[in-house]
Amino acid sequence: MRVVFAPDSFKGTITAADAAQALAEGWAQVAPDAELVLRPMADGGEGTVAAFAAAVPGAERMPLTVDGPAGVPVETSWLLLPASADAPAGTAVIDLASTSGIELLGELRPRDADSTGFGQAIAAALDHGVSRLILGIGSSASTDGGTGMLRALGARFLTADGADAARGARGLASIVRADLTALRPAPETLVLSDVTNPLIGPRGAAEVFGPQKGLTDAADRALADAGLAALAQLLGLDPSTPGAGAAGGVGGALVAWGARLLPGAGEVARLIGLADALTGADLVVTGEGSYDGQSGDGKVPSFVASVAADAGARAAVVAGRITDDADTGLFAGSLSLTELAGSSASALAEPARWLREAGAELARRLA
Repeated sequence: MRVVFAPDSFKGTITAADAAQALAEGWAQVAPDAELVLRPMADGGEGTVAAFAAAVPGAERMPLTVDGPAGVPVETSWLLLPASADAPAGTAVIDLASTSGIELLGELRPRDADSTGFGQAIAAALDHGVSRLILGIGSSASTDGGTGMLRALGARFLTADGADAARGARGLASIVRADLTALRPAPETLVLSDVTNPLIGPRGAAEVFGPQKGLTDAADRALADAGLAALAQLLGLDPSTPGAGAAGGVGGALVAWGARLLPGAGEVARLIGLADALTGADLVVTGEGSYDGQSGDGKVPSFVASVAADAGARAAVVAGRITDDADTGLFAGSLSLTELAGSSASALAEPARWLREAGAELARRLA
């Protein structure tokens, strides 16, 4: 029996690569003769770099220190993929979550958090001379319109008196001029995201995602929204572009820089060869932290299930929790770690243990 393990990360608890490994170990305890293939997935958020590292032979982590979203140094890395016909000098994979992500703020949600660290990692990859960038922009900490990222790449954002505007959402309203003369040119750049929100308006970055990033007051959100609208005009960006509101406006800034926005799960699957891994497979096991009513909208489990169906394989899902409104009809089996562990606290405390238990239980049911 050939079984492919292709989960997303269980956000904040275990990476996709470690989740896939734990599930496979559990399966092997019950069905040791099975052929087990690990293809950890991502949709552009947390774990994007780890997914490529696990799937691409010869991938090399490149460590660096960046300014985190609150200005505190963060030890992180970007991933160098080997040279290819499409990228003769190699490809850099960088995720915003590990450089400017919301998990790096702890309990803080300051309005001056920004995306500088993400831009610094991009600059480091450009200094290395890569031909192509693959950027995952999920799990951001800020609503800065990508100004921190663009500053790290050479741009300046100036106030009426010619001073540099304050960082983060706090400084957006004071920007009257964007000096892009020293902005580094973009190589081929693919941006992975599962967010299609525009930059501004009721579905925009400030209104929808701002509250979790310090914009809890309606007046603050309105001010940030107006600042994002003005920024779009300065950058020559159509603010209605789908995905421009991703990552607090980083998606829009990247479009203005010359990047292409792509559905995260589908592009990750293509780049790591998920369809090829499923050739001849009997079953694919996928999962994420919370499988709920929104998981069918471009998230990893539903996407993997559709790829499995195309390959003639069954699919199963494992999640930290499975809510009542979740559609499990796509799957031959489903397991909740919360139910296995007896409580969400137990599942969160030992995710690898309960993922191994889930892998073993799926083997008993489906092997």
